[in-house]
Amino acid sequence: MAAPTDDANVAEAAIAISQRLYDRLGETIAVIEDLVAKQSPDLTSDSSLLQLLHETVAANVEAYFSAIRHNIPVTEIAAPAVALEHARRLAQRGVPVNALVRGYRLGHSVALQLVLAEIRAAELDPDLSLSVLGSMSTLMFGYVDEMSQQVSAVYQAERERWLESRNAVRALRVREILAAESLDVDAMTTAIRYPLRRTHVGVVVWYPDSAGDRLAAAESFVKQLADSLPVRGAPLFVPADSTTGWAWLPLPSAAEADVVEQIRACALAADDEPWVSIGDPLAGVEGFRRSHQQAMAAHRLAVAAGEPAARVSAAGDPGLSAAALLGGENLAAARAWVGEVLGPLACATEGDGRLRETLRVFLRTGSSFKAAGEQLHLHVNTVKYRVQRAVERRGRPIAEDRLDVEIALLLCQWYGAAVLSSADI
Repeated sequence: MAAPTDDANVAEAAIAISQRLYDRLGETIAVIEDLVAKQSPDLTSDSSLLQLLHETVAANVEAYFSAIRHNIPVTEIAAPAVALEHARRLAQRGVPVNALVRGYRLGHSVALQLVLAEIRAAELDPDLSLSVLGSMSTLMFGYVDEMSQQVSAVYQAERERWLESRNAVRALRVREILAAESLDVDAMTTAIRYPLRRTHVGVVVWYPDSAGDRLAAAESFVKQLADSLPVRGAPLFVPADSTTGWAWLPLPSAAEADVVEQIRACALAADDEPWVSIGDPLAGVEGFRRSHQQAMAAHRLAVAAGEPAARVSAAGDPGLSAAALLGGENLAAARAWVGEVLGPLACATEGDGRLRETLRVFLRTGSSFKAAGEQLHLHVNTVKYRVQRAVERRGRPIAEDRLDVEIALLLCQWYGAAVLSSADI
């Protein structure tokens, strides 16, 4: 007659099987560790990781056998401290979490084979053997599932912490480069993982009307730029705040002349409509700093001008750098000065806007009615009429202070309402 297979008998037999495996603990650990190491080389890329893997396997095997011997529910078992440290170290090395979880699954498959072999060697009653195998495999699956969840949670938390810390250090080093007069270029290149000796284009990306953190979108856009340009290395991205990122694109020494226009086209075509300001392509550390300064000046101008400003601007756009320099530090003073120079012509009306633009182009083309008409696509007589009306609106001739008038019109062109009067004066 077959031996009874009640819970007590199953538990007793399972304890006996686990004890025999535990008596050969070194051999059991070695078999599991060997397969995991062969199948998941990411987990053993150096001696320190290999040692951690060895201790993690040993700690997990002991915890599993203890759970059987003492009937400990899986949900009450905490992952061994060394297993958690193993997960943290893998997160710091950038080893994918899938490799970590796969290691546990491989260990599970080997351990299950060892248990099955030991049950066969025990020559138990067939029914009891099946019950013991079912009990031990259920506990083993539950243990591996629980441990996988715990170490994955620790991995994710450590990965986020590590990346934040690393990015914070990187951002600090970048700010040091922007501020420092002298530095070890090669050391800083290593520290920020970006080739400082190349030609650079500084870019600022931001989302003025977006709530919440848009840094991921900004960084994604910078990666799109890098994919579409002839870059020589990975781009550098540094968060400025939750909606704005600073970026640099490393280019070959003989960068194409139209690289700025390529960036502009990519930005204008982007689905999420980022606002982008672009510096000139410039070489070396000084170029790294200066191109960023140019992009930042264009960024400040666009932010000050608000919605009427172009969503994408570049330092090389005619008049932009001068306008940014003249109006950037004290926009209120610039607005007052524009009003003093232009008088009623500085009013924020549609009609005055047309007059200002016509006068600006007329002066820029050497006071040529014909050239201004060609550029504005207007008849010469229309240009003459508008220039005359602009002078009348101003209230005095422009001959004596023509330069002031041109500068004031330049500020109006780029800053728009930010430097205009809200009512007729």
